[in-house]
Amino acid sequence: MAAATGVLVAAPAAGVPRDRAAEELLARCIARASIGKPWLSKTLWGLRDQEAGWVGAAVRNRNGSHDLGPLQINTWWVPRIASLLSRRKDHVRWWLQNDVCFNVDTASWIFRSALMTTKDYWKAVGLYHSPTGWRQERYAAAVARRLSLRFGPSIFARPDKP
Repeated sequence: MAAATGVLVAAPAAGVPRDRAAEELLARCIARASIGKPWLSKTLWGLRDQEAGWVGAAVRNRNGSHDLGPLQINTWWVPRIASLLSRRKDHVRWWLQNDVCFNVDTASWIFRSALMTTKDYWKAVGLYHSPTGWRQERYAAAVARRLSLRFGPSIFARPDKP
């Protein structure tokens, strides 16, 4: 991880070349989508590090769906988002795949919606990935590892109470 112009820049995933300007844009998008909440910013970085996507990514899944862009938003979401925004599905898919801030904003919305529904942080992290319980647990544990790697193990320490 590197700091550039005051923003946190993601370390590249193994085998995926990263463009510094794209990473700086991603950092700005995450900062904006975090709406001033450091815990949300860290969560989005944890999801991004786990997903390891990039601008233009369309990774095919076994079920025929694709994971799009830096935070790997599944195409399952495209019809729902298109309906909510009154936009064409092909436009939404393109934005998820190629517009960094749209991808990050959508990832934030998916996570925050799950958090509002479940009232459980780790359940919401798991739901970002899958509706299946065992996949949620495995994913949440992987994101926890990513958070610890990026921010240090103290990220999970309870703050001292005055």
